[in-house]
Amino acid sequence: MIQGVQIKKLKVIPDERGWLMEMLRSDDQVFQKFGQVYMSAVYPGVVKAWHCHEKQTDYFTVVKGMAKIVLYDSRKDSPTYGQVKEFFMGEKNPILITIPPMVLHGMKGIGLEPAFIINCPTEPYNYKEPDEIRVEPHDNDIPYDWSRKDG
Repeated sequence: MIQGVQIKKLKVIPDERGWLMEMLRSDDQVFQKFGQVYMSAVYPGVVKAWHCHEKQTDYFTVVKGMAKIVLYDSRKDSPTYGQVKEFFMGEKNPILITIPPMVLHGMKGIGLEPAFIINCPTEPYNYKEPDEIRVEPHDNDIPYDWSRKDG
């Protein structure tokens, strides 16, 4: 596992009216602070990558569909520097992933429908000075290939 990355299995509570799934609580061990909540969608087969933040911690949950979330530890002082980790998450694997600052991450929609991701980052988005570092998804030094792996 990449240092600082945490996974929380999510609890789904069903009843005859439907269901409820808690994603992040202020009394969770992984919780740091609240910045904002937003939803993002990724279409099937589309790659949205790579980026990281200098200050912000992200808390990702895929609430509809399935997505592959990939992390790359770009922190030179980290014991897991250079490691890559894939997570297949969504309706078939309801988890929350904690992504620390300076860990590059991206996503790819998998399946036949868009995947909807909820993020509850520790910082609100700063439109004047975004806390975001972007890296081109395919032409870079990251040892990862976004191609589908059949077999």
